[in-house]
Amino acid sequence: MNRRTLGRQGLQVSALGLGCMGMSEFYGQADEKASIAVIHRSLDLGMNFLDTADMYGNGANEELVGRAIRDRRDEVVLATKFGVRRDGATRSIENSPEYIRTACDASLRRLGVDHIDLYYLHRRNPDVPVEESVGAMAELVRQGKVRHLGLSEVSAGTLRRAYATHPIAALQSEYSLFTRGLEAEIRPTAQELGVGLVAYSPISRGLLTSAMPQAGELADDDFRRHMPRNTGRNAEHNRALAAGVQKIADAAGLTTAQISLAWLLAQGEDVVPIPGTKRLAYLEENAAAADVRLTPEQLDALVAAVPADAVRGERYPSMHGIES
Repeated sequence: MNRRTLGRQGLQVSALGLGCMGMSEFYGQADEKASIAVIHRSLDLGMNFLDTADMYGNGANEELVGRAIRDRRDEVVLATKFGVRRDGATRSIENSPEYIRTACDASLRRLGVDHIDLYYLHRRNPDVPVEESVGAMAELVRQGKVRHLGLSEVSAGTLRRAYATHPIAALQSEYSLFTRGLEAEIRPTAQELGVGLVAYSPISRGLLTSAMPQAGELADDDFRRHMPRNTGRNAEHNRALAAGVQKIADAAGLTTAQISLAWLLAQGEDVVPIPGTKRLAYLEENAAAADVRLTPEQLDALVAAVPADAVRGERYPSMHGIES
């Protein structure tokens, strides 16, 4: 798979990455054997950019990824995150320097590695100056525990302040045909600073596929049952938009997921989508999108089918910790 570069410090990753979150939580029952097979196949395909976080499965996802890459560490660009602290059902956002140092060491232990290639601040607590948080992260770089720094879901202003403290390789934010709010200010700021954009939920948690079940058909522990875009009249409206994308995909001989990923890849060499899956068939389908080159007419048709403000519903039931 072709490579793309995140940031001006030269972090090279596969054009598509693999989001590992759903392998441990949020998307129904976990299957470790199947998930490890997906990670191994991802590496076989050259999709070497693996994304996890300490809060996914309350540490279980990092442990899973660590087991999967134990004998293949040199093939992997490994990204993880800190900042969302869990205490039972309670979550808080913790960005203090002391916590960052503790969180990093814990992630290294769970992953079974001596360094993290890309370490993100997962969510920002506005009560802690971002300069303090990034300063602590920079110390991890100097110690050799971390190679590159990233932020997730921050505003253009926060990104500028962070970058002034230490170079930032990547901004991870939700970005897809269905989520385009960052195009107005955040994306141009990232481009100006030379910060790569890692796009999570690039097929809008399954809405940009032909196989997305109705909310009531999802497993009880599938968090999409409660996502505003997937419930009530919002779901009906958004599925109609997705059907428009599917028509364009059908005409191109692609799946809805593939054309949605290809659209993102066409937005610039600084964009790296990280679709998540725990199924080999979907991994293969997603990986094939890296070879798709859409025509200008197809790109225009997709934007016409889903105008930037057309999707209904917030991205999450609560937008706590997400800046715009």
